[in-house]
Amino acid sequence: MKSLKLIGLALGTSLALTASALAQDITVGVAGPMTGGESAFGRQMKNGAEQAVEDLNTAGGVLGKKLALQVGDDACDPKQARSIAEKFASSKIPFVAGHYCSSSSIPASEAYAEGNVLQITPASTNPLYTERKLWNVARVCGRDDQQGLVAAEFILKNYKDKNVAILNDKSTYGKGLADETKKALNKAGFTEKMFESYNKGDKDFNAIVSRLKRDNIDLVYVGGYHQESGLLVRQMRDQGLKTVLMAGDALADKEFASITGPAGEGTLFTFGPDPRNKPTAKAIVERFKAKNIDPEGYTLYTYAAMQVWSQAATKAGTTDPKKVMDAIKAGAWDTVIGKLEFDAKGDIKQLDYVVYKWDAKGNYTEVNPKGS
Repeated sequence: MKSLKLIGLALGTSLALTASALAQDITVGVAGPMTGGESAFGRQMKNGAEQAVEDLNTAGGVLGKKLALQVGDDACDPKQARSIAEKFASSKIPFVAGHYCSSSSIPASEAYAEGNVLQITPASTNPLYTERKLWNVARVCGRDDQQGLVAAEFILKNYKDKNVAILNDKSTYGKGLADETKKALNKAGFTEKMFESYNKGDKDFNAIVSRLKRDNIDLVYVGGYHQESGLLVRQMRDQGLKTVLMAGDALADKEFASITGPAGEGTLFTFGPDPRNKPTAKAIVERFKAKNIDPEGYTLYTYAAMQVWSQAATKAGTTDPKKVMDAIKAGAWDTVIGKLEFDAKGDIKQLDYVVYKWDAKGNYTEVNPKGS
């Protein structure tokens, strides 16, 4: 009986110590589409956050404490995103790297603000995200008014005397990006021949393809996500249409190439300079490769969001979200994607969009400055 009591005491002590140790962890979050049509990008974000937490813990954690990661799946659904934000806030999580879709980040940010949670999105590019004077929002990516301008400049340089169509999927991200690109083109005196919308989730684009063919469209700019863009490319080629498709950063995942196959060759999209090629990323990219993970798209942007928060928390000497945000906006932060500084709204001061082209083998490379 005595030995059983000792075992029970030892077990109780062990559990108490474990609970105490866990209580000392700082839990942070990552939220995005872990399921659904955009889950490829959710995986990118989860991979980036997990590696960042692992590396930070190996280096001693933050403020002397280890980090624990909680993952939220919003499936790019606004209501689900807000629900996750409310749960994170009720759990007193001080920081979240998320979300992916602008239509998720915007409503979630309001719940985070109310619940005292700092949010840095690696991927949401709609300008409205940082235009509502919320204290708690920042992003390590650019904005659609910047991305649309780069796309418009490329179109004006390479398709000035051609027929251009603009499509959007009616989403916060897709319509916002299409509108910004159209605005930049129109301001330069260029008028698109066609401006139409479709529904996110559509699979049959034959009617749109027929109109593109009828109007002799040379380039179709799409404000939308990779699945619908990939299907549109395939259906254009199936009908013998050689129209070039151009889109935004939502094409920065090799799942796009798995949808199009060789038909995706020549497709264009805008995204930041490939962070995998930056000297600041070399060692971290190698760690990903050792796990058989290609840190493409927003993987390293999510890692960078974690770095910004951890460095700012260390600088502030606290995880208090408002004090950490003050530190973020006052400092300059060395990250895997380069040195980042933020303006009063929470936007990065660096403009970093370039144009990429997919090849027939399912790889994309940056288009050179001459647009060839």
